[in-house]
Amino acid sequence: MLAANSPSRRLKAIFLGTPEFAIPSLRAVLDVVEVLAVVTQPDRPRGRGRQVAPPPVAAVARALGFRVLQPTRLNDPAVLDTLRALRPDIIITVAYGKIIPPAILTLPPLGCINVHPSLLPKYRGASPIQSAIADGQRETGVTIMYQSEALDAGDIILQRRVPIEPYDTAQTLEARLADEGARALVEALRLIAGGTAPRIPQDASAATYVKKLTKENGRLDWTRPARALANVIRAMDPWPSAYTTHRGRLLKIWKGAAIENGPPGPARPGTVTEVRRGEGVVVATGEGALLVTEVQPEGRRRMTADDYVRGARLEVGERLI
Repeated sequence: MLAANSPSRRLKAIFLGTPEFAIPSLRAVLDVVEVLAVVTQPDRPRGRGRQVAPPPVAAVARALGFRVLQPTRLNDPAVLDTLRALRPDIIITVAYGKIIPPAILTLPPLGCINVHPSLLPKYRGASPIQSAIADGQRETGVTIMYQSEALDAGDIILQRRVPIEPYDTAQTLEARLADEGARALVEALRLIAGGTAPRIPQDASAATYVKKLTKENGRLDWTRPARALANVIRAMDPWPSAYTTHRGRLLKIWKGAAIENGPPGPARPGTVTEVRRGEGVVVATGEGALLVTEVQPEGRRRMTADDYVRGARLEVGERLI
């Protein structure tokens, strides 16, 4: 075997990553590999002020003293020449945010590996964390896999299961998966360095695919069951956020719980059937009802549903659409 596979030698790696999710992995791999460079996406306008700022990984990588590359296109010949000149043993990808071109996948002798926040082959694609919560799953996990040209279809090295708690939002679950992914990544790199990493083919017949989220994914369809709506609210927190309209104006819904028995008597989905002082607003759904407890009116701060009821003078019988 090549010397790069000797456990006595630290692998030389290039790290590709962009958002907060990738930071625990970047920090963790420093114990097992020599990071030659960090590749991340270009600086872009961010936040309410739309000020141009570096992605989270770029800021951390610079603080750690790494060479940072921010190409617009990975398959730019100049970029490929730069990466080849670094002579990495392996390339590590964690939420880079763009498809890795074949020219890079075949560049390092030990291949390219990826941290994916689902139990592949389930939830291949761009929104596995949100989709698992929205689907009412009780468990998800992280997969460390070899990258291939097909989307999230490479051979699996190892997987770790992570429970989805009833209170989890996409934000809280993502943080736990980021930490678990970092630990699993270090384990996989040690296996690769020792020449003992397995290659477990995925079962393509069991694959499911999820798309990148858009604002429309947060719109609440009140004809759906209350439990499904409660899951969507958690899944869309913090972005794109779950929302409806009240009197023609946007109303974000940040917290809500399903009431299985629903309101007494027939009510059109979206109808406010009860105002519970100090607790929230009960809204009829396609099955059961939703107790809305935290909202955010258009152009205003987040607040309890109780405060919104008093300020907007919301009444029983009104409809959220």
